[in-house]
Amino acid sequence: MAHPVIHAEIRAADPDATRAFFADLFGWTYSEGAFPGYTFVDTRVDGALPTAIGPLQGGSDAVLFFVGVEDVEETLARAKELGGEIVQSAQNVPGVTFGVFADAQGHRVGVAAS
Repeated sequence: MAHPVIHAEIRAADPDATRAFFADLFGWTYSEGAFPGYTFVDTRVDGALPTAIGPLQGGSDAVLFFVGVEDVEETLARAKELGGEIVQSAQNVPGVTFGVFADAQGHRVGVAAS
């Protein structure tokens, strides 16, 4: 399986202020997401990478990209075997399972499967 970047998101302590900043800077608009306070960005560009802004999900503010995988739990376990750390264990929301790991240098990356 190829492992493309399939999603990006900004997790913020103040997602409303974050949305306002990027709306003013880039003209982005937003539609509701899978859970309260989580919104999808409308960049007005067909085929743009799906991107969202939402509240913190543990930890601190972060900008993440998500890589498509077949099995989130298996990928998180493999990242840990390679010296990484699981930051957010597998979560299930409608239509997707996702998680976040940090590599041995601390870079945070999400993985997701539909």
